[in-house]
Amino acid sequence: MLELPNTSIIHGNAVRWGRIGDGPPLVAIHGTPFSSQVWRRIAPMLAAHRTVYYFDLIGYGQSEMREGQDVSLAVQNKALAALLREWNLERPDILAHDFGGATALRAYYLDGLRYASLTIFDAVALAPWGSPLVQHARQHEAAFAGMPDYLHGAILRAYLQTAAHEPLSEEALHIYTTPWLGPVGQPAFYRQIAQMDQRFTDEVEGLYGRMDCPVTVLWGQRDEWIPPAKGEALANRISGKPCIQIPNAGHLVQEDRPEAIVAAVLNQIANC
Repeated sequence: MLELPNTSIIHGNAVRWGRIGDGPPLVAIHGTPFSSQVWRRIAPMLAAHRTVYYFDLIGYGQSEMREGQDVSLAVQNKALAALLREWNLERPDILAHDFGGATALRAYYLDGLRYASLTIFDAVALAPWGSPLVQHARQHEAAFAGMPDYLHGAILRAYLQTAAHEPLSEEALHIYTTPWLGPVGQPAFYRQIAQMDQRFTDEVEGLYGRMDCPVTVLWGQRDEWIPPAKGEALANRISGKPCIQIPNAGHLVQEDRPEAIVAAVLNQIANC
């Protein structure tokens, strides 16, 4: 497990974060419905080459969860910008997945952040997006938030498994389900689903163009949440290189093929 010993107050929200390693900075941004623990097998491999910063998005993981909280994509890029200022980082390398990809792209095109490099994979970036569970739960947030614990737990485990191509280990399921359980976590899970809105990618999608840093786009070849064709289209918009499809990997590449992510980042930073 990665430790998150630090807390920063970002726009009134307590955000937990940590860092390991030495060298130039690399910031890893997780997606939904996960946490910075997706990097637990990846960050240690990169720590010999970079100081790896990781954090839990607002409303996720060990970061603060509360009723009425804005946890939408509209606030996550602002949180990233605030953290980079706090850490005194001007052009870090960025590693981003899913909502983390949307966050990195929104911060670049809307907030003017600049990166030394971007490695982005299975990102929420191009319309349409949203799984069947997301579409249904958005319409019935209160009913889902108030369902019995055992039923919520079963839905959560089944949903998480659809993100991976290979069966998730009990360790992984425990890590990813724990923040979303109990009287605080369960409503927080459906809160973040209810606030998923395609307008937050629509407002930046028209701005996509070749970025002023090296960009590597990866995609799980078996991604059932966001098809690889989206990765190809994204690479055509923001990178000078084609999308790299990862065999035997679903949406949650960190569990299916973590070594592919490590290899891509090391290759990227070696050529920067």
